[in-house]
Amino acid sequence: MLTLPQNFGNIFLGETFSSYISVHNDSNQVVKDILVKADLQTSSQRLNLSASNAAVAELKPDCCIDDVIHHEVKEIGTHILVCAVSYTTQAGEKMYFRKFFKFQVLKPLDVKTKFYNAETDEVFLEAQIQNMTTSPMFMEKVSLEPSIMYNVTELNSVSQAGECVSTFGSRAYLQPMDTRQYLYCLKPKNEFAEKAGIIKGVTVIGKLDIVWKTNLGERGRLQTSQLQRMAPGYGDVRLSLEAIPDTVNLEEPFHITCKITNCSERTMDLVLEMCNTNSIHWCGISGRQLGKLHPSSSLCLALTLLSSVQGLQSISGLRLTDTFLKRTYEYDDIAQVCVVSSAIKVES
Repeated sequence: MLTLPQNFGNIFLGETFSSYISVHNDSNQVVKDILVKADLQTSSQRLNLSASNAAVAELKPDCCIDDVIHHEVKEIGTHILVCAVSYTTQAGEKMYFRKFFKFQVLKPLDVKTKFYNAETDEVFLEAQIQNMTTSPMFMEKVSLEPSIMYNVTELNSVSQAGECVSTFGSRAYLQPMDTRQYLYCLKPKNEFAEKAGIIKGVTVIGKLDIVWKTNLGERGRLQTSQLQRMAPGYGDVRLSLEAIPDTVNLEEPFHITCKITNCSERTMDLVLEMCNTNSIHWCGISGRQLGKLHPSSSLCLALTLLSSVQGLQSISGLRLTDTFLKRTYEYDDIAQVCVVSSAIKVES
């Protein structure tokens, strides 16, 4: 007789499926060469879960062969545990029987991701995790394993009295159907940040690693597939800001630092033109030669300007011309700066 419970209860993806199998000799005869085999059939594969494939020499009446099997569930949908027993009777007859135990594996979490591309090469990832089970979960760990080109900073804690405190409070429980949002900042490593052509083509960011415990203390773990984003298109020439003040005084010069990167596969000979707007006025010589810029190379420019209008002003009016192809690239709404009256002291 092969004994297993007919109902395994709720089993969720990422948890460890454990089962106790007992084979009992109900007859009054000794049987020999008993072999117990347990396989798990999923929609895509068949796995052998037996701890040992060696046959037991004999099994006396009213005795049992016991086994405990474990398997980390990695697929959702219908699973069938197939238990097969073969043995030899005292008369030398070989006997064989099987039993099937069907159960469903459900999805414990719903994970949604959003990407935000900053003006720099930084990428912000927002991960929304929802508890799809009927019981509370203790969220033990939610981390992002970045791809080889990025360093990651978790933005899910704040500093209070010199201590790092989770933004979700001291209790990391996620109630049924509740959603929690996690935020991460990815920044290119130095050896890749200097190669704009490589960064431009990156779509793989990394993968999320989620570990939780159920209300009975059982641990579950899920890893997402590699997360991908649509790489931003910068065109042939990218202009980004390396430094800019948040607040400046009205009609007083202030400084910004721009970074110009050649994202094309050809060398450029660039000329910089600065065009004034209704509120922004550039200081310096317009039409100056920047020289040749090779593919994937960058140069930094310190520029000076002032604003004649108070309020939140958009910095616009930069033009780059490639003299080789006679092509002009326009850059407007590069950034915004808050302009206040000079009577208000601006903090440095």
